[in-house]
Amino acid sequence: MAVTSACASDRGPDSSFGGLAPVAAAEAAAAPSEVKFGTLESPCGAGDAVGATDQGVTDTEIRIGFGDDSGYVKSPGLNKEMGDAVAAMIDWCNEQGGINGRQITGTYYDGAMTQANAVMQNACGSEFMMVGHGFAMDQTSEQTRVACNLAAVPAFTVSPDAANGPMTYQGVPFPVDYANGSQWFQIAEMYPDLLNDFDVIDSTMPTIITSTNKIRSIATAAGFNLKNCGVTLNYEGESSYVPFAEKFKECGVKGLWTSRSPVPAEFNLVKAFDQVGIDPIFMGEATWYGDAAREWNGANGGLLDNLNAGMTFQMIENADTVPAVKDYVDVVSEQGGKTALLGMQATSSFLLWATAARECGSDLTRQCMIDELSEIHEWDGGGLHAVTDPGANMPAKCGLVTTLEGTEFSQAFPTEAGTFKCDDSYLIATDASTWGTDLGPDRIATKYLNPNIIRPAAS
Repeated sequence: MAVTSACASDRGPDSSFGGLAPVAAAEAAAAPSEVKFGTLESPCGAGDAVGATDQGVTDTEIRIGFGDDSGYVKSPGLNKEMGDAVAAMIDWCNEQGGINGRQITGTYYDGAMTQANAVMQNACGSEFMMVGHGFAMDQTSEQTRVACNLAAVPAFTVSPDAANGPMTYQGVPFPVDYANGSQWFQIAEMYPDLLNDFDVIDSTMPTIITSTNKIRSIATAAGFNLKNCGVTLNYEGESSYVPFAEKFKECGVKGLWTSRSPVPAEFNLVKAFDQVGIDPIFMGEATWYGDAAREWNGANGGLLDNLNAGMTFQMIENADTVPAVKDYVDVVSEQGGKTALLGMQATSSFLLWATAARECGSDLTRQCMIDELSEIHEWDGGGLHAVTDPGANMPAKCGLVTTLEGTEFSQAFPTEAGTFKCDDSYLIATDASTWGTDLGPDRIATKYLNPNIIRPAAS
């Protein structure tokens, strides 16, 4: 039996999701759940939880907020796959009886790039937690979130204070003080003759400056001697990218890393490379693995055929062989949602949240959630990604590299599709000068701390 919420196909700012009709809820509660998501026993199901234990929690309901930046006018639909994934997972969970019998009601928030703080102010007044969300400008909303004790299990964080923020746990952590450097180590194995021929593209955007500083230290740890060609691009775009491409050409670059997502400005730079007659290996975050790069490359004669994107997630192309990927694709596709890497990331964080919520039983409070989340030290989202340590905010020690040819991505390293290469050396302790924030002895960012934040009971 498939039951979808009435709102699932009409997502807009502050739309609500979830909540089965009474008959459907009763049927779900009557049937014992043997549902799995990949290798993970479903955390959802019937139960007898009762009590208005915290903001957004009643006898019958749990209210959570989620969202993305899909309303950003310069990139409509930005990260829409995240909101689509959480909306679909809410219904998937409610079909099984919710969490211990309480139905989940999700409120969608559109950060639209510049509205992250307004979103968080609204969420502070009504939601139990934020789950599976990600806002590119989260540095503008972190102080608000911490001040109202809005615990969170985001799909991703961007700013340093959010990445190591209090009351925050992620399915795939990305802390400032440790990094998974697998991509650089693996690229070094793929192109051992080019260790002295790579550079990093700098930007005027503060969060990207922080990211590229960290990337330089990771590249060094992996054996690269970066050229430091001195090219900095305006985040808002340049009138012409040819002069910058010429500078890279003069510098002798044969490989480049970008910390930006696949946006028009980056595509214009790739076009400029072609105009000046160079074709460097182009490396990027996992966000490059997706439709934006695929479609642009197909329409531009394969100018991005040298693209390499490092990932700790399974490729969507592996849905036939990796059960968790198939489950993700099926759940989201059934609701007409967009499937992409960040959608899997949001799904992992939703499942992490739901797993902790189940353990809290009737006593569903933010304190209990923090206690439970802090004790989860092995997590792979049912097989969606390499094993991480959410409780300690530590990334994976594994990875793979994808490459693009025409409109098709394939796994380039390791060569066997669906496998990761893992190595303790991939976990890099980054220099404090690259963190972009100050951390306390518990590795939590201190900037917005106050005496009322919720800490694990054992700490």
